[in-house]
Amino acid sequence: MFKFLLRRSVGAFVILILISAFTFAMFFAIPQDPALLSCGKNCTEANLSIIRENLGLDKPITAQYWEFMKGIVAGRDFAVGHCDAPCFGVSFNDDRMVWDTIIDRLPLTLSLTVGGLVLFLTLGLGAGMIAARNKGTFIDKAFSSASLVLSSMQIYFLGPIVLGLLVYSTGWLSSPKYVPITENPAAWFVGLLIPWFVMSLIFTANYTRMSRSTLIEQMQEDHVRTAKAKGMSEKYVFFRYAWRGSLTPIVTILGIDLGALLGGAIVTELTFSLAGVGRLAVESVLYKDLPLTMGVMLVSAAFILLCNLVVDAVYGFIDPRVRLS
Repeated sequence: MFKFLLRRSVGAFVILILISAFTFAMFFAIPQDPALLSCGKNCTEANLSIIRENLGLDKPITAQYWEFMKGIVAGRDFAVGHCDAPCFGVSFNDDRMVWDTIIDRLPLTLSLTVGGLVLFLTLGLGAGMIAARNKGTFIDKAFSSASLVLSSMQIYFLGPIVLGLLVYSTGWLSSPKYVPITENPAAWFVGLLIPWFVMSLIFTANYTRMSRSTLIEQMQEDHVRTAKAKGMSEKYVFFRYAWRGSLTPIVTILGIDLGALLGGAIVTELTFSLAGVGRLAVESVLYKDLPLTMGVMLVSAAFILLCNLVVDAVYGFIDPRVRLS
């Protein structure tokens, strides 16, 4: 198991290095001078020279990449001050450290992601289990039909509909807003309830169909029928053998969907006017803030790789064969 996770960790580290090199190459592949983007409207050649020197743009490309990577590990010094590790540079827009800006926005995006994840896993796996236990009945057909309809919807379409029904028409809930959980847990929960609900509806549909099909398949396996033949209770066999066996493909899909969930959080932030990392990524592109764009890309890539490492670790507990690979 340790060797398995070690190989995955080394692979993730190599991928992260390649992503950093690719994003850094994109930074200098643009046709416009990066220093010109930071200079503003009333820009002179003298100001450009100062900016190039302050940002290290007057050095060779290899030296600039080395300084960039070293800054992530050990920090860097800029004209506006020292940037502690992990340092992704200084924003062109407000001369603020990129990492500080991302950290300010990260709690909202993590709240959206984790809350949506917990909700759609609970609803999706629960609905799939109920449908599988009642195969062929009205309940099974109703859940399957609902999941088929919801899986074809998008957040930017479903979000305004839910807002119109729950906020503007009935007034049952207030407009989504973010309150830090450390300040007011109740306001944090209520403020993100609608975004969680919209995100979970779309993802729940996929996991309902997936868990239903895998559970039905597992119930027909020889070892499950043998356990029933030995006199074990149906409930024990269902959770001890069928349920555990069905988790492997679900975890596989979950590892892929974690990246999509991050993208879903971006769309959700724009739909409900929430200022998270997703909206920050869009703003950095609109304002041509290259250091901020690079920082968001690297943090997002690290998040996705970390989630995949966690999924790999979960494999070892679900499927003992992974520990021997």
